[in-house]
Amino acid sequence: MKNIVRMSAVAATAALALAACSAAPSATPSASNTAPAAPAYKACMVSDSGGFDDKSFNQSGYEGLLKAQTDLGIAVEKAESNDAADYAPNIDAMIAAKCDLIITVGFNLADATQAAAIANPTQNFAIVDASFSDANFKPIVYANVKSLLFATDQAAFLAGYAAAGHTKTGKVATFGGGNFPGVTDFMTGFLNGVKYHNTDKGTSVAVLGWDGTAGSVDAGFTDQTVGQTLGNGFIQQGADIILPVAGPVGLGTAQAAKAAGNVQIIGVDSDWTLTAPEYKDVVYGSVLKEIGAAVYATIKEAVSPSGFSNTSYIGTLENGGVGVAGITDDFTTLKAAIIAGTIKTK
Repeated sequence: MKNIVRMSAVAATAALALAACSAAPSATPSASNTAPAAPAYKACMVSDSGGFDDKSFNQSGYEGLLKAQTDLGIAVEKAESNDAADYAPNIDAMIAAKCDLIITVGFNLADATQAAAIANPTQNFAIVDASFSDANFKPIVYANVKSLLFATDQAAFLAGYAAAGHTKTGKVATFGGGNFPGVTDFMTGFLNGVKYHNTDKGTSVAVLGWDGTAGSVDAGFTDQTVGQTLGNGFIQQGADIILPVAGPVGLGTAQAAKAAGNVQIIGVDSDWTLTAPEYKDVVYGSVLKEIGAAVYATIKEAVSPSGFSNTSYIGTLENGGVGVAGITDDFTTLKAAIIAGTIKTK
């Protein structure tokens, strides 16, 4: 299958018995042995191979799950994947754990999620960065699967525009962990933001690593040495700002930037000055994908009276599902044009 994706506690009671004779002592109040009721709803999460401490999208998603646990009083469970072979077994384990909702984090889990959804039509799923289509790219919709999608090209466009105005060498770069829309949308938005700046301001900034259809998109999502090697290669070609879209692999690029001393990184998914503070001195800014907020909103909807919905969540600049952090440029006009659709970001 190669389709592309898509409480309360019970109060204790006590009775106070009074003796018939006023001289007799009062009875001691009896304590209830009733245990608190278990949470009525259970949301679970399966990571991709980056793990829940990837300082990127898995971690952001897990933070949303924990927020739901705290705010909504639900039960939670997680299964961390070390490689692709873990995806299906981890999903099966969450089904066996009687989860009401299973959230799979990332397009790499698309095939395993789709197979599980077909085999278990009464089990609800949500998947980050994936939707489903057939061989002719016709969308496939499952009643028990909700896609959590993000217009990251919109936010990456702003970062590219800003980077084009900030570079000292006239060269910036980007690379990805895989040739999937969840990765290449970042890269394309960044590229188009640079191009728009060139047209708008008369600059001639070059983008290394991606031309809009092909480029460096096979870095994977686990080996930081790959990111370091790619980063050094772009630095040797003159790039002084690099956008790595490859989860933890990007931390290797941050190492290369820190060693170079005159190169900056644009983080993805979360604010890297917070999630990777050891590299905050070389982080120019971050393109935010608010996965945690999407996960939280999905669970909140599922536990509400309206219940689970398979309608896709789309994070945009307009609803705050994507954005930028750390970049101080005034994007008011650009954002308004992107939201209005007069500027195309991909």
